[in-house]
Amino acid sequence: MTHSMQAVAEARAKPVGPVGPTGREIREFAVPPVLRGHGPARIISLCNQKGGVGKTTTAINLGAALAEYGRRVLAIDFDPQGALSAGLGVQTHEVVTIYDLLIGTVRDASSAIQHTSIAGLDVIPANIDLSAAEVHLVNEVAREQTLARVLRRVSDQYDVILVDCQPSLGLLTVNALTASHGVLIPLECEYFALRGVALLIETIEKVKDRLNPVLELDGILPTMYDSRTLHSREVMDRVVEAFDENVLDTVIGRTIKFPDASVAGIPVIQFAPEHNSAKAYRQLARELVTRGAVA
Repeated sequence: MTHSMQAVAEARAKPVGPVGPTGREIREFAVPPVLRGHGPARIISLCNQKGGVGKTTTAINLGAALAEYGRRVLAIDFDPQGALSAGLGVQTHEVVTIYDLLIGTVRDASSAIQHTSIAGLDVIPANIDLSAAEVHLVNEVAREQTLARVLRRVSDQYDVILVDCQPSLGLLTVNALTASHGVLIPLECEYFALRGVALLIETIEKVKDRLNPVLELDGILPTMYDSRTLHSREVMDRVVEAFDENVLDTVIGRTIKFPDASVAGIPVIQFAPEHNSAKAYRQLARELVTRGAVA
């Protein structure tokens, strides 16, 4: 996050009381203003080479929360497991997927877009076919920029594009980072998840240096936090100590509501709109707008 973004966050954030899990005073972020127009989109990759840290859950619920606030959002399922597509209840077989767009068998990116149950939130799905994409792309010219070329065809239609990356630092993830303006790192509050963050940030810096000079870290999002355990609290302290203002104020707690919502094929903010998890993702949306990561 840039110093100017931090200054905006400090200026707009309103202290409301006690200290939160990050050790900072809890702040309330204002409801985003209504947009007068839409596009071009700011592209944000949700990235972490460790699986099970909340990337897909965050992509689904952040997208839904931003859509609630009047933003037009496109979620890109960039994981062959297709969890984002399933979590949004969209079809992944016998439809145009992101794989078809990457390898060029389909040129019209809008033909892959599917609507979801949340107004303003669309998705380009993925299925197991995507696992063959890296093999196909490895001999292509400018192979790291393939996704960027695809997204250029639809970016004017949206305010935000969220790319849900697979748990890897391979060619697909490099494609996502090359296409993006920002990176959001969901980080499980668990020791082994913490260990890999330095390598991920090193990869982000290499992509910025060699392929995409506008790329910046939008923030590290603590997920699966359980205040009842000493381990969660200790990991949180270490994350804040290491990454300081790059750690977002919003913290996502551990709850059974997330898998329940996934089974239902809808975001948790629609499945349990008054639950603390839904409120946390709305706060995340407001915080990212406040920080300037989203219009």
